[in-house]
Amino acid sequence: MGKDSFRCVECNEKAPELHRDYSNGILKITICESCQKPVDKYIEYDPVIILIDAILCKTQAFRHILFNTSLNIHWKLCVFCLLCEAYLRWSQLHGTEQSSDPADIIRYTKEWEFYGMFGLAALELAAFCGGVLCFLWVVVGGLQGKTLDFSLLLQALLLSCYGKVLLIPAVIWEHDYSPLCLGLIKMFVLTSNSQAIRVILNSSRRLSLLAVCVGLLTETCASQACESLLWSGQDMLTFD
Repeated sequence: MGKDSFRCVECNEKAPELHRDYSNGILKITICESCQKPVDKYIEYDPVIILIDAILCKTQAFRHILFNTSLNIHWKLCVFCLLCEAYLRWSQLHGTEQSSDPADIIRYTKEWEFYGMFGLAALELAAFCGGVLCFLWVVVGGLQGKTLDFSLLLQALLLSCYGKVLLIPAVIWEHDYSPLCLGLIKMFVLTSNSQAIRVILNSSRRLSLLAVCVGLLTETCASQACESLLWSGQDMLTFD
């Protein structure tokens, strides 16, 4: 990272460095010139503590992850979460189908159904991110006249979807989950998305919540439109 590419986790001011390396391996954390606090206290923290603070949606932890680290796992994390979500939907699709006919086993293992669920999950995520970015482009870029880093915003949105990893227990334990549990996971992911937007833009909580609501509305519309097309296609095949 170059000069002034770091951010103070307390006040969000730019900083040239996080620590200074003296002789004999002695490190001294840089003090922020604005708030007179350590620029990034998390560089001395254990990763588990950082993860806990991120789960608690602490602003300081989000600034540390988004500004002061070089994480390039957002695409891998995105694909992993989409796979978990697709498998969960695929298992729900077949969970209500119970038959002793051996032919059903072959139908159950059809890969195209899983790929369809993966495509639907990817479409919903793309619609959500697109809705959020378009809203911010209109409000922040158009009305407020500020410059937006869409690449950083997209990275923040994908990283803040880490809450979908909580779907793994639902996948492992198969039917030991409920709509309430899945709803809570969804709410947690949306809260993390809102916090990530707030940290990147250094904006109010209201703006980030509005952006997430617009993204959620776009995602819902895209999902319903896709399902309507699928049902229409099935009806046409049945009619033929």
